[in-house]
Amino acid sequence: MMCSTFELLYKMIVKIVFVCIICGLTHASNNGNSLTESHSFSIDYANNQFVKDGKPFRYVSGAMHYFRVPVHYWPDRMKKMRAAGLNALETYVEWVSHEPQPGSYVFEGNLDIESYFRLAQNFNLSVILRPGPFIDAERDMGGLPFWLMTVDPSIKLRTMDKSYVSRVEKWFSVLLPRIKPYLYNNGGPIITVQVENEYGSYSACDRDYTNWLRDLIRKHLGNNVVLFSTDGDGDGYLQCGKIPGVYATVDFGAGANAQEAFKPQRHFELGGPRVNSEFYPGWLDLWGEPHSKVDKQDVAKTLDDMLALNASVSMYMFHGGTSFGFTSGALPSNTYTPCITSYDYDAPLSEAGDPTEKYFSIRDVISKYLPLPDFPSPVPNAKAAYGFVHLHYVANLWDVLSTPIAGPFVRSVHPLTFEALGQANGYVLYCTKLHGHFPDPALLEMKGLADRAYIYIDMEFVALLSRSGSLFSIPVQAADSQKLCILVENQGRIAYGSGIKDFKGLTSQVTINGQVLVDWTHHPLPFNETARLDWLNKLEKKKAFPAKGTLSLFRGSFAIRRNESEMADTYLSLSGWHKGVVFLNGVNLGRYWPVQGPQVTLYVPKYFLRAWPSKNRLIILEQDYSPCNEHALECIVEFVAKPVLDGDTPAKKSSIKLFKKHV
Repeated sequence: MMCSTFELLYKMIVKIVFVCIICGLTHASNNGNSLTESHSFSIDYANNQFVKDGKPFRYVSGAMHYFRVPVHYWPDRMKKMRAAGLNALETYVEWVSHEPQPGSYVFEGNLDIESYFRLAQNFNLSVILRPGPFIDAERDMGGLPFWLMTVDPSIKLRTMDKSYVSRVEKWFSVLLPRIKPYLYNNGGPIITVQVENEYGSYSACDRDYTNWLRDLIRKHLGNNVVLFSTDGDGDGYLQCGKIPGVYATVDFGAGANAQEAFKPQRHFELGGPRVNSEFYPGWLDLWGEPHSKVDKQDVAKTLDDMLALNASVSMYMFHGGTSFGFTSGALPSNTYTPCITSYDYDAPLSEAGDPTEKYFSIRDVISKYLPLPDFPSPVPNAKAAYGFVHLHYVANLWDVLSTPIAGPFVRSVHPLTFEALGQANGYVLYCTKLHGHFPDPALLEMKGLADRAYIYIDMEFVALLSRSGSLFSIPVQAADSQKLCILVENQGRIAYGSGIKDFKGLTSQVTINGQVLVDWTHHPLPFNETARLDWLNKLEKKKAFPAKGTLSLFRGSFAIRRNESEMADTYLSLSGWHKGVVFLNGVNLGRYWPVQGPQVTLYVPKYFLRAWPSKNRLIILEQDYSPCNEHALECIVEFVAKPVLDGDTPAKKSSIKLFKKHV
């Protein structure tokens, strides 16, 4: 009896201990999985919706690219996005910004994407991430590094070409591990990740490539992340754009019939949420074409129609920002057409981050479907008109060749491209000595010009050729032993379509009356290391006036009698100037071309300025001709409080003339 009682007691103790162990393990397991259970994001195909943390979810998002907005302004812009009712933001990752040279990576300052993700999470904004590698975005070469063409001139971009995928694989092995901790399932804000970008619009249609890219992303980010693709709202785009195992979405703009526009998505995704990954509340601008404007009522109506269908929407752009420096690209419309510096996009938040009437129309629509946060109604940031700055003409093209601005010269039998020279942007001066006797006049031809050429004979400007104007030849007067020089400007590589492999400079032979010119000397003038421009501050004012058609450099300095807390954004007006680039305190503000329009002013964030008593230093590189000549009493520019993005353009003037003719 005692033995039986002891055995029974022993079994009870063992059972209790076993249960305790199991409970402890279960508790430990639950603690370990608590993050996964409370942070989950997936697609509910049966009910045509996203599911976030076990509950139905739809996002209303806006695009804002971290690389187009000064880092100090990220909080301001995100707060305004959240105040509009957005619950997500979307951004591309621009490869070339992070890897400007092979194996050299930058993730600091304005490229600190991890800080960007953390900040978005602090504002309760989910993140829709579009890591490319190709992004378009009206950026130089669609965000791909120019040096891909330096490493392998025969490279086939956006395909399974070995040269290309090996570089993508290396880049993603650096980028994606940085992203992984910020996935929503890991406690971060990133809910979806795009594979490639509008691939259905690319002529290559290499399905092996898109499948490989999908697998590469999953290898680094895991199988739980929601992957998506984006294409136009037509079956033809999705034929190649759809990737197995990747959720297909579409894009379309204001004025579209939402019910009809979503139908192609349903043809390729029988279940799941309707998604417009690029809803266009505005549009891009090109040099020489009128400023794009999209009616706020059309935007509000189409947005309302989509949200009534329980669709998820990302507005491209909600805040466009600026393509500072040489980062803007070009489009292959009827002819090569470069994009302007501003990326205002007629977006709900202006280039300077100010709410527009369109912003409030959008907020009113969103408030019908999502609760608005308890934020005060946003107002424009302060602007200042700092007035005139006097400039001195200090150097020309021929002066800079012997300075730190110019890179080491290179000799070659035939002209080399920018890419062969290892140069991303800026200018290259090509020079050769003429041999032989030529007709008067002789026809100078450069069929491979990319993009704009200033022609000099014995250092005198004689002609201008232009890819955007489809001008590749011109009669010149030339003689034996004269020196022919051609200054070529890179106006931005094509950002979209089959022409993104866009070599710059003189990409083929140069001829005079059919005679091939050889033995070239190349003078690189990248103007990318702005510190090298400091030598200009030591130069005295030149006594001569700048010659028309000859690159000229002007400098000026000014002080702003305000302390740091009183500084405000401003705009630099280039009215009266022709074409060039502006540098302020070592920052490349971007290209200007007011005679072509529509952009006349360059946006200057207050963080680019120096408060009192420091001096601000301004350098203007004028390519064509300036208002500083014998007829002008002063050489000046003006900082103004309002932008001019709708200036006169050749197209606008033509339409006015046509209207007057009909009237």
